[in-house]
Amino acid sequence: MTDMLREQTDVEQPDSPPSESEHSNHNEAGHGHHEHQHGHQPKGLMRWVLTTNHKEIGSLYLMFSFAMFLTGGAMAMVIRAELFQPGLQLVEPNFFNQMTTVHGLIMVFGAVMPAFTGLANWMVPLMIGAPDMALPRMNNWSFWILPFAFAMLLASLFMEGGGPNFGWTFYAPLSTTYSPASTGLFVFAIHIMGISSIMGAINVIVTIMNLRAPGMTYMKMPLFVWTWLITAFLLIAVMPVLAGAVTMVLTDKYFGTSFFDAAGGGDPVMFQHIFWFFGHPEVYIMILPSFGIISAIIPAFSRKRLFGYSSMVYATASIAGLSFLVWAHHMFTTGMPVAAELFFMYCTMLISVPTGVKVFNWVATMWRGSLTFEVPMLFAIAFIILFTIGGFSGLMLAITPADFQYHDTYFVVAHFHYVLVSGAIFSIMAAAYYWLPKWTGYMFDERLAKWHFWCSVVSVNILFFPMHFLGLAGMPRRIPDYALQFADVNMVVSIGGFLFGLSQFIFLAVIIKCVRGGEPAAAKPWDGAEGLEWTVPSPAPLHTFSTPPKVD
Repeated sequence: MTDMLREQTDVEQPDSPPSESEHSNHNEAGHGHHEHQHGHQPKGLMRWVLTTNHKEIGSLYLMFSFAMFLTGGAMAMVIRAELFQPGLQLVEPNFFNQMTTVHGLIMVFGAVMPAFTGLANWMVPLMIGAPDMALPRMNNWSFWILPFAFAMLLASLFMEGGGPNFGWTFYAPLSTTYSPASTGLFVFAIHIMGISSIMGAINVIVTIMNLRAPGMTYMKMPLFVWTWLITAFLLIAVMPVLAGAVTMVLTDKYFGTSFFDAAGGGDPVMFQHIFWFFGHPEVYIMILPSFGIISAIIPAFSRKRLFGYSSMVYATASIAGLSFLVWAHHMFTTGMPVAAELFFMYCTMLISVPTGVKVFNWVATMWRGSLTFEVPMLFAIAFIILFTIGGFSGLMLAITPADFQYHDTYFVVAHFHYVLVSGAIFSIMAAAYYWLPKWTGYMFDERLAKWHFWCSVVSVNILFFPMHFLGLAGMPRRIPDYALQFADVNMVVSIGGFLFGLSQFIFLAVIIKCVRGGEPAAAKPWDGAEGLEWTVPSPAPLHTFSTPPKVD
């Protein structure tokens, strides 16, 4: 993918981007201070290992996340192949549990979060008129520790006793008393992923606060920048909570503590409180940047300004705030006091209000617009419809007495996959198609991309929609065998899963074909697109905005 980032300028980047006080110097002189030049840039592989350029690091994140997406997807195929028919077919129950656990961990920490971080690296400096991320060396470090974390996690599968087999939520005592010997590797891998996330979040915050172009006030920032700023604060707030949870799991297992062991005065339910205090804001960490992406694409292909910009900003901030008050809706069946159950039920229902504001604003933006249906717009519309289905099933799960019926069934699996696959993943694909011409300098193959869209949107519904009915009928999740009455529906679901998995190779083909060449892209390939990123040539030069643009 080195072609993506062909250097189109002789200007060398300073070791660290200019601060805001230097912006005025840039404007007066008409060019940046570039006395401190790199001697000569390394070539080949070392160029990527040592790079501090935000576009190259963004590309590394995106390539890594796609590799992890395929890896996690392969594990999902193992799960669906086992569930194709009742009875134990292909794998041992212990290995099935490892697949469900590592699939979840890889998709959350390896596919969705690095993809959003890659998009932030690529697009945030371009959108705010910054020359680079504020902390470029830390940016490089935050990416390169990730492959080692996931190598460790995947290596644990080959250890004696196997890899993590206790679910991606690693509830105690499953992850302490009954876990395999590889649990230490799992804990270390999670710590490294968390460190990477915190470093990335700090970088985003410092960049947005200090390197905005002159005239770009907070309320002039694109929605994608706003959603990432709020997401970055969420990451810094909750990642230490996850670190605390995994550290207590580590000491309970290997050092004789009993945080979660009732026999030693601990409480296994306390683990769930700590984990979900991280886990529920984490769900919004994986969806808020999606809202920013959709808020860029819908106006572009509606040829209208985004309806209710400021209400979108406030709605995003309220979602982030409320996300800290709803964690125990995952725990209605643990025997909480009724008052607590009512509190968490009402808070969960309340969080759907700012989310509804966003959906309303997107629909209002499209209303009477000059709509065209290029591939980014198709994915954005599919996102709105399917994410809303996921939102409605989330409201059903929020109702405490009903949740006793739904809890730990396939209804929950259907709900969060509608939110995270046809939500987060579809928005990432929409973003990839929207900005691909800017990254590569070429237009992608529209016909092939539409094949990818239609195959994905049809198969994702064959895969996840019937799961609602399996769950309502009482089929438990994370079990490799099931009762005969669920056989036909599971076969349909598995076929949908295989089709969805195969569809993603069309996506890979579109990307590779686009990177290798095609019809040259204009600086602004989409008619209605607005923003600073469309003022630079396509492909975006390696160094942009050495003179900050003025924003009116």
